[in-house]
Amino acid sequence: MKIVVFGPERRVGVLVGTRVIDLNRANGEIPPQLEKFIAAGKAALFKAKEAVAKASIDASSNIDSVTLHAPWCGKRIAMVGGNYADHLAGMVANQHGETSTGDLIRQAYEMARNKGHWGFWKVLNEVAGNGDEISYPKKTKYLDYEGEVAIVIGKHGKDISASEISDYVWGVTLVNDWSCRDNRGEPRSQSYNYSKNFDRSCTVGPCIVVDEVDCQNVDVETRVNGEVRQRFNSKDMIFNFGEVLEYLSCDFTFVPGDMIGGGTAAGTAADKTKRLADGSRSRELFLKSGDVVEVSSPQVGSIRNKII
Repeated sequence: MKIVVFGPERRVGVLVGTRVIDLNRANGEIPPQLEKFIAAGKAALFKAKEAVAKASIDASSNIDSVTLHAPWCGKRIAMVGGNYADHLAGMVANQHGETSTGDLIRQAYEMARNKGHWGFWKVLNEVAGNGDEISYPKKTKYLDYEGEVAIVIGKHGKDISASEISDYVWGVTLVNDWSCRDNRGEPRSQSYNYSKNFDRSCTVGPCIVVDEVDCQNVDVETRVNGEVRQRFNSKDMIFNFGEVLEYLSCDFTFVPGDMIGGGTAAGTAADKTKRLADGSRSRELFLKSGDVVEVSSPQVGSIRNKII
C-alpha cells in the first residue's frame, strides 16, 4: 500500500492508481491521523487492506482534486552520514583537488566501516512535501541536495538487534536532505548540526510504501532541472538499516513514526566539485534560486521541489 497524507485535515489515505482512498471514511475504526495509524500496528494495516478492497467511490477522491502533504507525523528523523562509499570517496578526493577512483571508493568503504557510525538528527517543526517550495537559506552560498531512502519505524523499541529490523520497519519513503556545504570551521564530534537544519531542510514523500518494498533494495534517482545527478540503490549502503537501528537504539527508545534516512550516494554537488588551489569551489553544480530538484524511485514515487 502507498500511504499518503492529504487534505486540510491531513488525513490518512491510500493511493490506488489516480484515486486517494480515505481510510477512516472507508472504515471508521481506522485512525484518521498518521501517528495513531502507525501506532495501531498490524491490526490497522489489516483493516486498511480490507477497506481498500471494499472502498466505495464515496470514500475516494481523484488525486488531482486533493493536496498531498509530507507523510510525516512530527517524530524524530535520524540521518546517516557518509553511508555510500562513492559519495564518501568523492568528498575526500575533492578536499585535495583529486579525482575519485575505484581504489579510493574501496578505501572509503573500509575507512567508514573501521571508524564506525556517524550522522545527525533533523530537528524540524515542519518538513517539505512534494511540490512545496524551498526558501534558499541566507546562511549558505553552497546549497546542496541529497536524495535518500528512509524507513519509518512502526513500534516502540530499545536495544534492538540488527536481525530484528523487519519487525520495526513500518514502511519506506524518500527524503531529500537539503544541506549547506559552506566551511563551518574546524569539524567537531558534536555540534548543533547548523548546516543540516533550517526551515524545510528535509523533504519527505510522496508516500510511505508499506509491505511492498525491501528497504535494502530501492532504486533512487535525483534530477536537477531535468539533468540526472544521482542514480543508486540502497543495497549499497555501507551500514544497512538494521545496523543503524541497532546502533542508535542502544539505551534509546524508538517510537512509531520515527524515521531513519539511509544516507546519499555520489552525484551531489559537494562530491562532484573539486576544491581549487586556494581552497575555493565553483558554485556551478550547487543549487540556485529557480532550480527544480526531483528525487524519484519506481517503487515509491517522486518528490519535486523548487528553490525560491
